[in-house]
Amino acid sequence: MTDKEIRAAVAADVPAVKALTDAAYHHYIERIGVVPQPMEADHAANVAAGRVFVTGDPVIGLIVIEEHPDHLYLDNIAVHPDAHGRGVGRRLLRFVDARARALGLPEVRLHTNAMMWENQKIYPKFGYEVVERRVNGPYDRIHYRKRLD
Repeated sequence: MTDKEIRAAVAADVPAVKALTDAAYHHYIERIGVVPQPMEADHAANVAAGRVFVTGDPVIGLIVIEEHPDHLYLDNIAVHPDAHGRGVGRRLLRFVDARARALGLPEVRLHTNAMMWENQKIYPKFGYEVVERRVNGPYDRIHYRKRLD
């Protein structure tokens, strides 16, 4: 397997999914003052529900997606810090677009913490537009959408 392939995660991937998520988000804890929500997700349940897709052997990137009647929700995208700059995130975002189109959904939605300013520079480059900023408990989030052609 190459790191360019993206496949549905299986139960044996759960430890790698947790480890990758922790590695990708841990540095944000101090900045945002709380544990980022992806780190607290029920990874086993997400994998069992078919919501997690991974790339790499060992796993270096993942997405967690959720199908809704009018959009595909990108709940999490994570790339291992050691794999930054290798196009992993770009491939994962293209996969999300392709998945939404295959499901006949007109858009992809996601949100990011307002303190994760790196993401605010990335998402517009891939066609995402800001919809709103909303505070939910301890999380100050910027919501995005990408309309698909």
